[in-house]
This record gives sequence, C-alpha cells and structure tokens, in this order.
Amino acid sequence: MHLSLLLLPALLRSSLAYTALSPESLAALPPPTDADFNPETGSILAPILIPRVPGTPGSDAVLTHFTNFFTTHLPHWNLAFHNSTSTTPTSGGKPVAFRNLIATRDPPSTANSPSSVSRLTLAAHYDSKLTPEGFIGATDSAAPCAMLLHIARALDPALTAKWSSSTTDEDDLDDFDDPPQGLQILLLDGEEAFHSWTATDSLYGARALAADWSSPDPAGLPLAAYRTPLASVNLFVLLDLLGAAAPRVPSYFKTTHWAYNHLADVEATMREAKLLESSPPSPFLSERNKSDTDRWLGGLVEDDHIPFLKRGVEVLHLIPHPFPKVWHTMADDGKALDSESVRDWTRVVGGFVGGWLGVEGFVEDGQKGRPDGGAEMVERDEL
Repeated sequence: MHLSLLLLPALLRSSLAYTALSPESLAALPPPTDADFNPETGSILAPILIPRVPGTPGSDAVLTHFTNFFTTHLPHWNLAFHNSTSTTPTSGGKPVAFRNLIATRDPPSTANSPSSVSRLTLAAHYDSKLTPEGFIGATDSAAPCAMLLHIARALDPALTAKWSSSTTDEDDLDDFDDPPQGLQILLLDGEEAFHSWTATDSLYGARALAADWSSPDPAGLPLAAYRTPLASVNLFVLLDLLGAAAPRVPSYFKTTHWAYNHLADVEATMREAKLLESSPPSPFLSERNKSDTDRWLGGLVEDDHIPFLKRGVEVLHLIPHPFPKVWHTMADDGKALDSESVRDWTRVVGGFVGGWLGVEGFVEDGQKGRPDGGAEMVERDEL
C-alpha cells in the first residue's frame, strides 16, 4: 500500500439485505485460537511468516499452504488460480510470474449458473517486499491472510446448514428477490513495489485480475445476471496492515459507510457481550457517527482495491490510519503482532461476513457437522 492524494469516484450501488448475527450466534462461531494463530507454531499463521517475494520458493510454499488448507478443511470450495507475468524494475527485463488464488463458495443451487451469483469478496495480499532482505510482513499482510482462512473455515458449516435447509428453487424467485449470495476470497500476489511505488511497480496481481474480470465471461449466458466476474462483486473488502495493537480504522468511502457501520456494530456487540479479548483505548472501528461533511480518506491510500475501485466496484478498506509503526521495516515480524488484536479482528470480520450471508439461525446447526461428511472433491481451474 502507498499514500497518495489520488481521489477516485465510486459507483453507488444499493445495499443488499443484511441480517446482523445475534450475540448468541456470534458466540457460537468457532473462535480463533492460539493453535491457529501463534506466530511460531500456529497451523494457519506460522507457515505464512516467511519471506514470500513473488517468484521465489517462499511464495511457492505459502501458496501451497493456502491450497492445502482449502483442500483439507473446505472441500466444497472451488479453487482457481489467476496467473499473469510482468517485468519489474529489478527483474532485468525477465518476466516475473504472479499468482492470485481465488477461493469461492456459491449456493449449490447455482452450480449450473455461476453468473447468477452476487458475491461478497474478501481480499488480502500474500506477497512480501523484496527489500529489506528477509522482510516478513506480519501485519503486511500475513496476519490478514490467516484471518481470511479462519473466517472461511468458521462460516463454512453455517453456509452448508443454510443451503441444505433451503427448499426454494432458484427458478421460482421473482425479479424483486435478492440474487443468490456467495463468498469469495482473493489471496493476491504482487502488491508490493519491487523498487519504488509507481502505477506500474505495484499491485501486479490485482491490476491483472481486475482487468481480466472486466471482460465478459466467454462461457456465460447472453442474458446472465452478471456479464462479467467484476460485476458480480457486490462488495470488495480489503484487509491490510492488521494485527498490531490498538488500531484505528477509518471509514474511507461515503458509498460504503453503511457497510462500515454494520462492521462497527459487530465490534460493539461483541465487546458488550465480552466476546473480544483486546481492550484498546478506542474501538477498532471508531467512525460510526461520521457525517457527510467530515473528512473522507478514500483515495489517500493506494492498495489492492484501486484497480477494482477504478472499475466501479464498491470497496470497504480495512487498513489502519496511521499505519503501524513497524510498516515496511524488519520489525514487522511475528513479534509485531498483538495476539488479542489478531483474534479479535478475525472474530469481528467473521461476524460481519455471517451477517452479510444471512446465516443467523444456522450457526449452531452448522456446528453439528456437514450432512455429506465433506467428501466432495475440489475443482481447480487455471484462468
């Protein structure tokens, strides 16, 4: 990410139905634990806390960790790789490979009509900086990636329970019903600059993906609800620089302030119910009462959302302002992470996603196990 005075317009879209999870449902979601998030031994986080510059063995190892996680724990999710190449200022004219991992879970009823699904998209970048040599990037953005993996696993049983209980045939839906809702996770490569931040030396994976997704799907139907993959993204939620103690995340965009408020409400509900561990001097999300005349920082921070924002996608940017003190230094390693804040961010964002996907009433049912035992094979496509 990079600071800029670039101001970008966003297209206003009507908000979809949102049903906040009750304190009971929030408490029932599987909590993040030290077994998952310990920087040295945590099964989700520790494998990401290595240098992972694009095109290096560290990048290969982290991408393998991601795919193994979904294959092992989330067999109902579809995995796809989006591959691109680009020269960089440090590559001596040789192309560098960038690999985005796209994990998607859609309602089973839409298996034959994926272009009918509207998706909440959660994103974080998994690459680390080339310099300083050995840079880990724990907040930037190993911890956010680990949060997304846990959120997918925590909500998956509730989604299974919800969709298994549905008796509504999608053909019976009238034009005024909300479209089918799916969940999509983007683990993006090449966010960091190799030399210095410019429009061409940054956001390599995000720029390539947004450009490709803006073209019509050749396999889509002529009358598809969403003619392009980009059009199906109803909200792009980007996590970055999270994991340090006492963060303050502003509401960056007026057009998604309503979504920010839902997320802030989840934090407030969980703190009141004593479901969070940290005790910061102010809430993580402290701008619930922001007015139209207040200062909005949308466009100030360049990050992986920019290529999507330019194409009209609505963005909820979860990045602290100011940045953590360890930003882009060797101190941004496992020791920079505040374990309570890491787990609390995971809980809060997970609760928001559950509300967006309407799993109230299905969280506890989902904990009883998947009806089919989770034996489905995962399909992999290379785009």
